[in-house]
Amino acid sequence: MSCWSADYATKAYLRTLKMGTRGKEPDVAEFISALAAGNNAKLMVLVCASIAGSTTLALVAAAHQTGGHVVCILSKLDELHASKNALGSYANRVEFVIGDACTLLLDDYKEADFVLIDCDVSDHKGVFLAAQKSSKHEKKALIVGYNALHKGSYWWSELKTHFLPIGEGLLVTRMVANGNGGQKRSRWVVAVDKCTGEENVFRITNSPPRKQIEA
Repeated sequence: MSCWSADYATKAYLRTLKMGTRGKEPDVAEFISALAAGNNAKLMVLVCASIAGSTTLALVAAAHQTGGHVVCILSKLDELHASKNALGSYANRVEFVIGDACTLLLDDYKEADFVLIDCDVSDHKGVFLAAQKSSKHEKKALIVGYNALHKGSYWWSELKTHFLPIGEGLLVTRMVANGNGGQKRSRWVVAVDKCTGEENVFRITNSPPRKQIEA
């Protein structure tokens, strides 16, 4: 990923709105699309719990903006046919893969710079950890989990991730390797406008401490 592009984020957000499949959490798909596009993601991998839907379309919109590629991991063959029917003509813009998400993330998609995980998947914690592990040695990667609250809040304490109160809960982890093989840490801040009630989300990166040189 390169530097944040507000223009890409805005255009992907609007394109997702036009695609028009709003679920009971109307802000989630648009936010995900803006996040992926704004970070100029090129290889976007989605781990679905069942049938591909609005979040897949969100990545399709982001990929249209960045020139990226979308991969959707499913666990069953019948989910493939149902997903293609649900996405309609947009299904042609998605590469569908059937298999074990942990194995695929660790072996086939180490180059992914944006991984989106439905926390309703079986072994949701294992999938998240696999995504983090596969991204450790890459320059940059963003890992996002949605429907985080469906499993309660206990399970993500070991994931070193950030919780955002959007929809049914989002988990966001940015993997950024530095020159010494470590990682820069960042945190997400949600600010609520007291007048309008609108939520604004900001990311603050904590740079590693600089070495002091004694005179």
